[in-house]
Amino acid sequence: MAMIVDYKKLWKDALTEIELSVSRANFVTWFKNTDIVGEENGTIFLSVPNVFVQEWLSTKFHKFILRALHRNCPSIRNIEYLINKKDVAEAVKKEKGVDVAKIKNEEQLGFNELYVDTEANLNPKYTFDSFIVGSFNEVAYAAALAITKNLGTAYNPLFIYGGVGLGKTHLLQSVGNKIRREKPDAKVHYLTSEKFANDFVTSMKNNTIHSFKEKYRKYNLLIIDDIQFFSDKLKIQEEFFHIFNSLYDKNNQIIFSSDRSPKHIVGLEERLRSRFEGGMMVDISKPEYESRLAILKAKSEEKGFLVDDEILDYIASSVQSNIRELEGALNSIIGQCKIRGRILSLQEIKDLLKKNAQPEKKVTMSQVIRAVTDFYGIEERSLFEKTRRKEIVKPRQVAMYILRVDLGVSYPYIGEKFGQRDHTTVIHAHKKIERTIEKDDVLNQEIEGIREILYGKK
Repeated sequence: MAMIVDYKKLWKDALTEIELSVSRANFVTWFKNTDIVGEENGTIFLSVPNVFVQEWLSTKFHKFILRALHRNCPSIRNIEYLINKKDVAEAVKKEKGVDVAKIKNEEQLGFNELYVDTEANLNPKYTFDSFIVGSFNEVAYAAALAITKNLGTAYNPLFIYGGVGLGKTHLLQSVGNKIRREKPDAKVHYLTSEKFANDFVTSMKNNTIHSFKEKYRKYNLLIIDDIQFFSDKLKIQEEFFHIFNSLYDKNNQIIFSSDRSPKHIVGLEERLRSRFEGGMMVDISKPEYESRLAILKAKSEEKGFLVDDEILDYIASSVQSNIRELEGALNSIIGQCKIRGRILSLQEIKDLLKKNAQPEKKVTMSQVIRAVTDFYGIEERSLFEKTRRKEIVKPRQVAMYILRVDLGVSYPYIGEKFGQRDHTTVIHAHKKIERTIEKDDVLNQEIEGIREILYGKK
């Protein structure tokens, strides 16, 4: 076989084809920092940045890669994925304003994640490269990435919401760090809504409100975390409303995060709620098993402590609430392994996790149907009948709502199970229940009662 000389062109052509076969988020996440570094007897040697990407490409995307390479060079028959370890300090060096010597000292102490770029208030450890993409956060990731390419014009404002510990702060700061790196002149600032409120109160006390207004109106990218803190703070909401309008009118980008959607933030002025809802709103749900396992593998490699698949599988199955608790469980296990000077057995790990986190009760679709019909005192089969009787329509809509919100079941799948010709009926049911529970305490209590049956929570 003739030697392939132009590896760069071959890989570029292959990537062009691969991009058409996978989602945009997956393409950006898994194929960045990959290159062909050699070839021998029909085998291509592909350089990848770490063990996690190596395993993901070889198991999830191998057929796409091999097919694309083979089409561009028919003599290629196999691929080997080689890890190209890079010095983390060199990557950090690219972040604007970072004192590399300080970073290296902190790395020796194990506290490099505490370093924050004081001008933009960004932590350089939060990047798109280190953000693990799964079906639970893929849309939020794609929207955040799109903003970095079209600042102020794509999805402005962007509102990301979801429970605690799901990676919202990581994603928000990734946008800021990427903009700072690629557009050094851009004025970027990240802060929490509580910090914004404190700044406002201080400026009122010190009679420096004009400086406060000028400070926040100068940014090309303003990122505010945990916006739900504005709840019932009317004076602060009024001031922020004017700052929002000033930034928006100049096509400056605004990004928010919250633990709930704008419509569920109690005490939020309607005009501000309207501004939040006027852009792109996207939620991050709880990670499914595959994503939890992928996160654990990435974190264990990042910490330089590779854990057996059996152990990772148990952690991923047991800790289901959020990414923060998932990483906390992994840290506890690694810490205990280091203290004892050996790898813990699976039973020891089970005992350790029982002390810190109880596995969540798994609920199935059938259990939701049974709980709803038991609660409303109707037969299960009646829930699937094509009838508009009020005593059936309401429980059916409640069941659809719980399946969507609690279990994350897709609209089409719910529609299929309920015998609907399309899933618009399910979307309507979800939105109707969502709107109704905001003002109907009785319905709210009914749904919580059904959840008590499902989860045994009081």
